[in-house]
Amino acid sequence: MDFIRFNAARCNLCGICIDKCPFGALSMGESSIEVNEKCRMCGLCVRICPQKAITFEQKAGSVDKKEWRDFLIFVEQERGDIHPVAYELIGEARKMTEKVDYKVKCVIVGPEGTAENANKLLQYGVDEVYVYEHPGFEGFKADCYADAVADCISEIKPSSVLIGATSLGRSLAPRLSTRFHTGLTADCTQLDIKPNTDMIQIRPAFGGNIMAQILIDKSRPQFSTVRYHVMDKAKKVDKPTGKIIMREVNDEMVHSHIEVVSSEIIEKKKSIEDAERIVAIGRGVKTEEGVKLCKELAEALGADVAFTRPMVEMGVGDQLHQIGLSGHTVRPKLIITCGVSGAIQFTSCMNASETIVAINSDPKAQIFGVASYCIVDDLYEVVPKLTELLKQRKED
Repeated sequence: MDFIRFNAARCNLCGICIDKCPFGALSMGESSIEVNEKCRMCGLCVRICPQKAITFEQKAGSVDKKEWRDFLIFVEQERGDIHPVAYELIGEARKMTEKVDYKVKCVIVGPEGTAENANKLLQYGVDEVYVYEHPGFEGFKADCYADAVADCISEIKPSSVLIGATSLGRSLAPRLSTRFHTGLTADCTQLDIKPNTDMIQIRPAFGGNIMAQILIDKSRPQFSTVRYHVMDKAKKVDKPTGKIIMREVNDEMVHSHIEVVSSEIIEKKKSIEDAERIVAIGRGVKTEEGVKLCKELAEALGADVAFTRPMVEMGVGDQLHQIGLSGHTVRPKLIITCGVSGAIQFTSCMNASETIVAINSDPKAQIFGVASYCIVDDLYEVVPKLTELLKQRKED
């Protein structure tokens, strides 16, 4: 690490700092003490050094960006297979490589079968996949996974690290950014990159009222977690040229301070995120009769029913079927919004849908700004007619 300095004239290599470091971040090199990515900048080594040979020095903008190159994507595995968000991250990274001369690399950590999954990634134009495979990685242990990914980052020095904003990713990303003393932008909905390799990370801020553009321009690597279903999946390439690189896993890397007492596979419930057709009910649906009409439309359409946050807070819907920043991000082929005003908290989590039909009596409603088809009318008049037309079509 660049922040810990050893004064060679004072240091007598006594090793006290190595023995006392609570994170195992110090080791004896050929001629000096070496610091690895496990350092937390706690300052204990500075305080206990009898020779006063250690100093802590952190300067903004001291990193040489030329030493940090390429994109590194953490590939999460779920129930023995690759989580789909990884393919979206690969697709977004490949888009950004058109603006900077970077490679797209992946790191995947897990038990036996991980290397087999790694081969699937090459079909999507990935240049290199770093594999950490060991029985000790069975089940997600945050400390072990952080050690493995940090080892990869230290080795290849990526400019940007992209991680899916899943439950696992949200646990892993802050641990890694802390280790490397750099920034992390969580729950990004858009990514772009400048010619100077600073990544533009866009996410809702201030309760979703604005879309903030965030830069990490003074340090590297740049960490981002990205929501599932907001970006295009990478396309397969005709002739993959990438390679698999098996990384050594030692006993220390798989030693965890977390003890798994028992585990149980929870049956995965159908999520609104996977729906191809959705009827979304907003606050403009003011009565139980209106909700019933929307549900009848969904049934006729063969669609799932979703709700905005206000409707969930009123007890009309549940969080499992909520669209928005505090709910789920969706990307169906068709979504019909009924009585939805179109606040950014909602639209940022559904505006990538293939076709958006908006029904609202207010011609100035924000939802019309993202809709493919706009119906300015009373939903109590429009929805029953749409339902009737769909039923007639089925009968024909």
